[in-house]
Amino acid sequence: MNALLEDVDASARWVARALKSSGYRADFSPASLRDVEQFMIDHSDAGTAVEGGLLATGLGSRLFALGCYVGETVRRALGGSWEADDGDPEGEINVRLRLPEGAVIWPVQRLMKRFENGPEDSVVGYGAALGLDMSPQSRTPAKRRFRWRFGLR
Repeated sequence: MNALLEDVDASARWVARALKSSGYRADFSPASLRDVEQFMIDHSDAGTAVEGGLLATGLGSRLFALGCYVGETVRRALGGSWEADDGDPEGEINVRLRLPEGAVIWPVQRLMKRFENGPEDSVVGYGAALGLDMSPQSRTPAKRRFRWRFGLR
């Protein structure tokens, strides 16, 4: 396995734990993309990290991890395989997911667009456009704590 693909897997798992520690749902279900969108609403404002929020530091690595989480959620729901080029100097941005029917998506780039453009590039809309069932499942809402207890590595 190439190093970048190992980073994709590790980052998706890391950010799932971090999101959960802050009260967001992060179980790799399509419905959990609603919580990723809520996280983006809570911690970014159209290209700017909210002061004191969880994107105020480590922005690049956190957007990469969130993109990996979104992609892994799509992969688990629809199938497909991750592709990456360790030789690409922008490999983290260009990591892609090839879906079973051959379509290719770039979830990290999508999270970067969501950060830059705000809700018009909604994570929920992205999941729905890909055909995911985004209907919320019943659960008791957790109180959001807005802190992460994990280091990226």
